[in-house]
Amino acid sequence: MGVYWNTVGLKVAACVTAAGFLGLGRAYPARPLISQVSVYAARDDGYFAHRIPALLATGTGALLAFCEARAGSASDSAPTDLVLKRSLDNGMTWTAAQVVAHFPGFTVGNPTPVEDDATGVIWLLMTANPAGETEKEIDESSLKGARTVWITHSSDGGAHWAAAKEITASAKKSNWTWYATGPGNGIQLTNGRLVVPCDHKVAGTNAFYSHVIYSDDHGKTWKTGGSAGPETNESAVVELADGSLLLNMRSYADKHQRAIALSHDGGLTWSAVHLDPALIEPVCQASLVRYSLARATGRNRLVFSNPADTDQRDRMTVRLSYDEAKSWPVGRLVYAGPSAYSSLAVLRDGTIGLLYERGAANAYKGIEFARFNLEWLTQGADHFKAK
Repeated sequence: MGVYWNTVGLKVAACVTAAGFLGLGRAYPARPLISQVSVYAARDDGYFAHRIPALLATGTGALLAFCEARAGSASDSAPTDLVLKRSLDNGMTWTAAQVVAHFPGFTVGNPTPVEDDATGVIWLLMTANPAGETEKEIDESSLKGARTVWITHSSDGGAHWAAAKEITASAKKSNWTWYATGPGNGIQLTNGRLVVPCDHKVAGTNAFYSHVIYSDDHGKTWKTGGSAGPETNESAVVELADGSLLLNMRSYADKHQRAIALSHDGGLTWSAVHLDPALIEPVCQASLVRYSLARATGRNRLVFSNPADTDQRDRMTVRLSYDEAKSWPVGRLVYAGPSAYSSLAVLRDGTIGLLYERGAANAYKGIEFARFNLEWLTQGADHFKAK
């Protein structure tokens, strides 16, 4: 496992204290820092390819890196397991992969984890369908029941997982054909609600929509929220400072810009969709997370990642917003080459983790973990200060 450092002309320490980010003392040293390490590579553990990353930073400080492990080919319909690697040192080293979900003869995918801060339980949502069935085939009415929704959970930081349980009846409407959770991350709202972004197709329309599912009883039961679209899918959700929700979606509007919708009722209904010209895309998944709130740190910050190109899946870029996603004045290139799906998380020490697909010839040769701080992202213009 190779690790390399880009210190922007500075020698930096590999460790930074958690005190500043948690408001327990001084902030971490204001020196630009970025490190990168390979987490998954093609052909690892007998699989053909690893795709669709999902990153979770747990409340105890562990990092969980989920992905799809595809057998036989890199196809979306290949027999696929969900696998996990864990890190206890901020992503410097990772455990061997463990299989979290294996349904013989099935494609299991779209990992979307969310942790309940009140209970410490980590919930992992996923979808499944018989291997070999394509999205187009599943979208046909005769196969509309083929795509199912599942959930598992861990009560020990990801070391062990319960048997997966099907929740299709509560998470998917009867006239929906294609369905996907995430992929990426769910969130917990300030009122305790767990919210997971999803997407679907309505039978007979060939139109994509995004939606959320949610739980108000700590993950025991799940309900379907409102839909946003059409021509949207693969979304990320964030709670804004005023308590509203923002859904950031992959768009098929032929403008190569991310689609945005707002909810003022916890995801039950969504506004009309508009496009964000600052967030260009080649029609691909993206990630969005809350970094800080003004009431706790003096400044609102959101972080966004995607391949910032209107043509090809390349130029993995991270952006920063100070005004709740109204503008994105800061952006830095993480990797200029082929890159695709990504997942962000904020670590306990205030650094930011990015798990993303990358390669030399194409974006699907492996999954990399990048860790950087606010100083690197803003080239020294911003750093975390506890109030």
